[in-house]
Amino acid sequence: MARIKVKNLLLRTYIGFNPEELVNKQDVIINFEIETEISHEALEADEPLGILDYKTITKKVIALVQDSKFKLLEVLTQKILDLILEDEKVKWARVEVDKPHALRFAESVSLEMEGTRNAND
Repeated sequence: MARIKVKNLLLRTYIGFNPEELVNKQDVIINFEIETEISHEALEADEPLGILDYKTITKKVIALVQDSKFKLLEVLTQKILDLILEDEKVKWARVEVDKPHALRFAESVSLEMEGTRNAND
């Protein structure tokens, strides 16, 4: 089992429900971890034989975040988690989304969710 981590993915999206948040994109910082199997063939050949394509997953996350609008940090985080868990090579994932400057006197507010892929998927 291997754990892949994508750290500090800085994106802009519509997030929040205050009037100014509905019309102005804001920064969000996304971190996610993915557990996956790595085949012995891939390790022996040093080739991407049946391994998880984290670049493609990251591109999908970017598209989801930048092309959508969210009122709640909880919904954004859950949608990212669901998207990652769609990949059949993902066994488990954790997603953390930071919303910088969401609260006065705080650097950021973050929300973290995790989940496992159903064996039937």
